[in-house]
Amino acid sequence: MKSQREIIRISEFILELTSMGGLDNDLDGLLVRMFSVFEKLPSFKVQPRAIIRMYNPRGQLVIVAQHGFGHFWANPSIVALFSDVASDPCPAAFTAPLNDVETVLVLPLTNDNQPLGQVLICIDPQWFLKKSDYEFMTNLARALSGLLGRCLMNEALQVRELELEDARSQAIRRLGVASEYRDNETGLHVLRMTNIAGVIAKALGLGEAQRELLFITAPMHDVGKIGIPDSILLKPGQLNSEEFDIMKSHTEIGGRILHGGDVLLEAARDIALSHHENWDGSGYPQGLKGEDISVLARICSIADVFDALTSSRPYKAPWAVEDAVAWIVSESGKKFDPAVVAAFERALPEILRIRELYREDIINPDQVLKLPKILCYNTRWVEWDQSLSVGIDVIDEHHRYLFDLTNDLIDVLANKLGAREMGRILKALGQYAQVHFAAEEQMMEHHGYQRIGSQQLQHKQFSVKLKDFYAELRDNPIVAQFDVATYLREWLVEHIRHEDAQLRALVTKRQYDTSVVTGKSHSGLL
Repeated sequence: MKSQREIIRISEFILELTSMGGLDNDLDGLLVRMFSVFEKLPSFKVQPRAIIRMYNPRGQLVIVAQHGFGHFWANPSIVALFSDVASDPCPAAFTAPLNDVETVLVLPLTNDNQPLGQVLICIDPQWFLKKSDYEFMTNLARALSGLLGRCLMNEALQVRELELEDARSQAIRRLGVASEYRDNETGLHVLRMTNIAGVIAKALGLGEAQRELLFITAPMHDVGKIGIPDSILLKPGQLNSEEFDIMKSHTEIGGRILHGGDVLLEAARDIALSHHENWDGSGYPQGLKGEDISVLARICSIADVFDALTSSRPYKAPWAVEDAVAWIVSESGKKFDPAVVAAFERALPEILRIRELYREDIINPDQVLKLPKILCYNTRWVEWDQSLSVGIDVIDEHHRYLFDLTNDLIDVLANKLGAREMGRILKALGQYAQVHFAAEEQMMEHHGYQRIGSQQLQHKQFSVKLKDFYAELRDNPIVAQFDVATYLREWLVEHIRHEDAQLRALVTKRQYDTSVVTGKSHSGLL
């Protein structure tokens, strides 16, 4: 029989959990707090190991928190430990064998009488619970259910905020897309320029909020071209002085289009109006000088010029990367902010990678990439290694970037950054996957790859799956985060090893075709 003191402490524990705020949706922290109280209740023979698992829309239980086991993304085998524990909803606490020697106490979690999941707590196998113990644990399950319901509501609000912000930014981005369609020779210029601006901003030391603002508004830099006549905008040769004056007016047109009091519109307006201003005051349209020019516009100026110089245009051939870099450095303190030029130089390894990730020409399976090494993540949950190479350098680089985005996504879980950040990265991953799939399929079609139909089907299924996960973030934002991380970790490796690996045939085929044309054979080379 429990002492009066222990009964009071148990009551305090339940009250403490029920009234607990400020968890910041940290379910691992909730388990830590739970065990700190259990330590003061000697009659409860619990062991300091537990998990929380919740139902996904397909009725499967997904681990969303742990204490004493390690995280599944560092050790996926953890999931298999609990596969034999009963998963059917139950109204009251019960015990179940974990394996031949261990036992777990299962606490059912509900929300508005709907099953949410379970808390599994490891206990001493020699502890035989009494009726009063089970009653306490069932009450504890109700308290935990309330906290979990609160966490779900908070995370759902975060997702809703992201959707509202995204809807607002999409309206602005569509203006940028409209301007890009007018000048269709630029193709992926806006995507490259936006990502280049982002890595320059990071190298410059801008905070995350400013970088996110830049990412949303940079595509607006040339929105004023909507107002430029086709005869000038699409002219295949050099513009004369009168035509150039008209072309320059796209900055002021953009400023008028984006006029408004909204933070996004103000930032987009600054970029559209000022990305042709020069550090020394010799630019247009206002002749602004130095720090009178918005820092976002100063960054976009270099990103825009670098991509324009290194890209083909109807009136010019692309510059060599080395020549473009040298020219930008030579304009430091004149056309460009010296601090932004220095950040541009530091970011060059990532900038050169962006050029390959968002290239416009058909991928050449034989191209050898020699990109500078990029600083690796401290945490690599999903590691790309040479065994995953498909023998095509550009495709391998695409895959490495998809791995980087997947690692970013798992970092959200590891650092408990929440559903909003998960939604942001999931959307970025989905958008880049479309760029990658389009480039890959274009290469396959050009080279007559026979398995293109299978690839297109799998690409479509992947895209649909990501959209489904994004929709699930609204309904069960906690489970969806873990579900998508598990799916990506497994799908990427599986798809590369079993489907993309066969792209190696394109390299072999081209080598054979070349040997036939030149009259050489493999045997003649031995």
